[in-house]
Amino acid sequence: MDPAAHREAEGEDAVRAVVRHRLRSTVIDVAPVFGFTLSFAVTHRLVVALAFAFAAGAGICVYRLARRESVWRALAVIGLVCVEGALAARTGQATSFFLPSLMLQGVMAMVTPVLLWLGWPPMGVVAGLITKEGTSWRRCRVRRRAFAKGNLVIFAGNLVMLAIQLPLFLSGQAVALGSVEVFGPVVIALGALLGWRVYRRVLGAHRCGTQDRMNTEISPCLERTLP
Repeated sequence: MDPAAHREAEGEDAVRAVVRHRLRSTVIDVAPVFGFTLSFAVTHRLVVALAFAFAAGAGICVYRLARRESVWRALAVIGLVCVEGALAARTGQATSFFLPSLMLQGVMAMVTPVLLWLGWPPMGVVAGLITKEGTSWRRCRVRRRAFAKGNLVIFAGNLVMLAIQLPLFLSGQAVALGSVEVFGPVVIALGALLGWRVYRRVLGAHRCGTQDRMNTEISPCLERTLP
């Protein structure tokens, strides 16, 4: 196998492994949201729901540290729960607990089309970070197009979640909003897997070899001027 093709195949395996790992960890990641939603649905008391959410967040933090996973990831979980809890406690509204997630989805819904138009699909940026390829994929028009089409699948999932959650937030339906939020990471992970399949289908048998990267006259997939 060509060395460049071999490196690309290894990179693709790394991306798939990361996405699958993320899918498996969604059950752990949504524990604070699940605890908050379930306890609020049963008791209708914000203080009790926040206590369950904090307990679940602390449990996840200890669990990840015990497994010697990233300290920053463990702290990020408890930090997010603290921000969500502070918003809910300050406003006295259970729906405010889900405001950070809703805002993040809203930002992504606005930023993604701009990045796609500029030729910087977020899916390609993330894949470049995982494979340590950086942004070299942008030198290939075929790969840029494949990443953009794959990213559309993730963007569609983002829009669907936003279209469901925003009316629930505005109408103050905390339990329904939390029930949808629990499935959010699963939708994102499945969207990433499906988006990767679309990327691979569009890419087909195309490979950018070493000589392709060094000489734009050898391969038409390389351009000196990027969009």
